[in-house]
Amino acid sequence: MSEHESSHVPHTPHPPHTPHPTPHTLAILGAGAWGMTLAELARIRGHNVRVWSRQSGDRLQTILDGADVVISAVSMKGVRAVVEQVHAAAVSPQTIFVTATKGLDPASGNQSSLPLLPSQLWQAAFPAHPVAVLSGPNLSKEIQQGMPAATVVASQDRVAAETVQKALSSASFRVYTNPDTLGVELGGTLKNVIAIAVGTCDGLHLGTNAKAALVTRGLAEIIRVGSFWGAKPETFYGLSGLGDMLATCNSSLSRNYRVGYGLAQGRSLTDVLTHLEGTAEGINTTRVLIQLASQQAIAVPITHQVDRLLNGEITPQAAVEALMLRDYKAEIH
Repeated sequence: MSEHESSHVPHTPHPPHTPHPTPHTLAILGAGAWGMTLAELARIRGHNVRVWSRQSGDRLQTILDGADVVISAVSMKGVRAVVEQVHAAAVSPQTIFVTATKGLDPASGNQSSLPLLPSQLWQAAFPAHPVAVLSGPNLSKEIQQGMPAATVVASQDRVAAETVQKALSSASFRVYTNPDTLGVELGGTLKNVIAIAVGTCDGLHLGTNAKAALVTRGLAEIIRVGSFWGAKPETFYGLSGLGDMLATCNSSLSRNYRVGYGLAQGRSLTDVLTHLEGTAEGINTTRVLIQLASQQAIAVPITHQVDRLLNGEITPQAAVEALMLRDYKAEIH
């Protein structure tokens, strides 16, 4: 998921001259800050918007009836359950599914298979429907305040991607399309691990040089993992990779950044999470990624230190020292 703070969504300013698309019916699954922000973006574009959450008590079938686009904005731990609930209901044959969740499925992945991404869970349940991924540098609180932002909708179905693009684009929220669904989804997911590391760096007040080095090497690590997965390396230089990482690694609005920052301040992980609104997806992503890297012999030095830090095996200072004391090597191979 994108980084966000509160589920309260004020009216987002919208320039009156921006042309509105043909109205659609959009079902938003997940009433957290990101889900509500997407709902508001769709409403100001003139669409019929319905929002559902597992706590709302609303009948899911009523929300799904006639929906042209279904956007899932639930946390990673809830994706499987929501997919099963939607699969048990009835949707239109033309319905487009969009996932706005950033995470790796902890229940999948072994020696012979990679962990599943949210889009793959949706596609497996709805093989005849187009599935798209929405990801980018999207801090929801800034979007709620009407500040300009951009994102990417990725799908192998070009028409589906363009439909979602037109549905959400406005003068303050620019939506790009990309056919590399895997790369866009991984970019938004893997950067959360780097955000924890950068939050730790800032919490230790190590300076701009250290932070710049960490972000740059973090991007190299993401590209290494993504390329192994089969994504296009150039995708990670776009909005969902580098763009999302810059936003997440430079804002206290980012929950993953705040996890690292809190740990660097000497607080326990339990204490940090107790005072954190919503889910820091980077914690689960780190765990799953370490398992993958171990199985496939992928070098992930930053992720490795983040994992040790989250497990209480190392102090923030020792984690940074371990990265700085690695063997000398060339920057580019």
